[in-house]
Amino acid sequence: MSGGQPPAGLVRGNRWGKVNDEAGQNRHSDVEPSRTPDPLVTAHYGRLRRLCRVLLGDPQEAEDVVQDVFLKAHEAARFGQPPLDWSAWLTRVAVNACRDRRRAGGWMRFRFHSTAVDDAPLATDGLGPADAALGAETRQRIWEAFRALPRRQQEIFALRYIEEQSTVDVAAALGLSPGSVKRHLYRAIRRLRRALGEPR
Repeated sequence: MSGGQPPAGLVRGNRWGKVNDEAGQNRHSDVEPSRTPDPLVTAHYGRLRRLCRVLLGDPQEAEDVVQDVFLKAHEAARFGQPPLDWSAWLTRVAVNACRDRRRAGGWMRFRFHSTAVDDAPLATDGLGPADAALGAETRQRIWEAFRALPRRQQEIFALRYIEEQSTVDVAAALGLSPGSVKRHLYRAIRRLRRALGEPR
């Protein structure tokens, strides 16, 4: 499936309780609307799909994970155990599901090259071939450096800088202290700079 919309009927029912706080709504304002009336899917599908694509490096695997996440959310709501903060709960379940997929590892043999780098547009449409090649090469180096980070650092970096969540939100989603998030983030940035040949 292409695009940012969830499949019709991905999650049925509307017993989610509070979907988002005001800050969360601002973060998710770029998510395309759902064809279902489910506010939880509408608010979170786009960002979870993007996060899973970054962590897994494969759009189809990301799609499968996101659908599994919303099925678990539906079960939690159906059995009367909805979390107080759906945003943090969904993020944590998605990150854990991505870890499980990566541990399984078999699919990576067939899906080694990520499309995440290819998704990044060039700065302008008028770039010459040499500039375009340099831009693509730089993006590839950045992506490879990111993929070489330890898993926890990838997760924190993605949530903090790609999803633009606050340190407090990242900590809540991953069950860490804000101090731990900052330490992992510092190490991730230092590793990325070293990999890219920049001064630390």
